[in-house]
Amino acid sequence: MDLATAPLFGLMRERMAWLAQRQRVLAENIANADTPRFRPRDIAPFAPASDQTTARTSVALNLTNAGHIAPAGGEAEGAAEEKTRTVYEATPTGNAVVLEEQMAKVNETAIAHRLAAQVYRKYLGLVRMAASAKG
Repeated sequence: MDLATAPLFGLMRERMAWLAQRQRVLAENIANADTPRFRPRDIAPFAPASDQTTARTSVALNLTNAGHIAPAGGEAEGAAEEKTRTVYEATPTGNAVVLEEQMAKVNETAIAHRLAAQVYRKYLGLVRMAASAKG
């Protein structure tokens, strides 16, 4: 078994690369907190490139009874739409970086990175255990 081509390892590699890119963008936002007219940026939410992975994780909600509660979007598919946030807080120089918000995003990304690394380690441990099993 080639671990480099295993679906979970590929997904973890994509996720870790996305998290690293997001940390880089957030660090740029924080570094430019005093730059006039700077607008904070973020990257698009993580979406695996593998069609195989997205096919397994897509779920559609069905309303089988008129008494069931409809999804928040009002659609039975439950499609999430990305909302653009209007910046309300800006300095007199036009800088719109809110350090508290950026630090919260950095912390959220660090937690997600730690979780992805733990899942990677556990999966690797299971593979090692299976490889060393006598049978």
